[in-house]
Amino acid sequence: MAEENLNDLRAFVAVARERSFTRAAAQLGLSRSALSHAMTALEARLGVRLLTRTTRSVSATEAGMRLLNTLAPMLDQLNAELVSLRSLQDKPVGTVRITASDHAIAGVLWPRLRPLLREHTGVQVELSVDYALTDIAAHRFDAGVRIGSRVDKDMIAVRISPDFRMAVAASPDYLSGKSLPAAPHDLTAHRCVNLRLPTLGGLYAWDFEKDGQAINVRVEGQTTFNNTFLMLQAALDGMGFAFVPVDIMQPHIEAGRLVPVLEDWWPTFPGYHLYYANRRQLAPALALVIETLRWRGNDSL
Repeated sequence: MAEENLNDLRAFVAVARERSFTRAAAQLGLSRSALSHAMTALEARLGVRLLTRTTRSVSATEAGMRLLNTLAPMLDQLNAELVSLRSLQDKPVGTVRITASDHAIAGVLWPRLRPLLREHTGVQVELSVDYALTDIAAHRFDAGVRIGSRVDKDMIAVRISPDFRMAVAASPDYLSGKSLPAAPHDLTAHRCVNLRLPTLGGLYAWDFEKDGQAINVRVEGQTTFNNTFLMLQAALDGMGFAFVPVDIMQPHIEAGRLVPVLEDWWPTFPGYHLYYANRRQLAPALALVIETLRWRGNDSL
């Protein structure tokens, strides 16, 4: 296969995956015009239309989807094998792309990866904030982070943190003149800071647990975020109760900036787990990141 044909096939996969000439061109380091001409030429050589173009979007035709489903895994495997050849070098090199929540990145990933990056200058890390249960293969991530160890059968999950608790608190300013909630459902009479889940687009129902009894409470308020730290800041700014991990709330509780409530109802969630594809051979950089993040029982959030 001629080199330029391989480049065109790589470009087609990028366009079909991104469903956008603009995003694919940025990813490939090409101009949008050059990429469009390359796709037109590829279709002409194959004698079949691969992409349906409109003024606002681009999508794969039936033939295009057939080519994408066949070609994408082959190119991904080729890239993985090329990267693995770098294991012959003295030091691991390459880029590791990970998708995770903001709390997992700030509290677990970044504190451990920071010294790794200083020591291994050939390793590059891309961290993408997302609350969705991302299909890492479809979105070309090397790994993802989720709560708990349940993953698809073709994935491996490695614990990277201990279990952690969630906490509920509000600022003294907000609570002035108000009665404290005595039970989780009392929160429905208060303003609360909501979290919108990207997977279904709904608002997260707060989970509580006490003596084996589990309760979900749907709260209301003036503010909704998809970011843990902004939810915490809203609570500090007097917008009501926030439900966030206790480790980021505790310093504000100790300083008197937040007042905790319902502490005997605060739930414990399984720790964060890094999940990645079950492959015969991992790229050296990814293997190094996995071992760096692996929780060995003597760390804490």
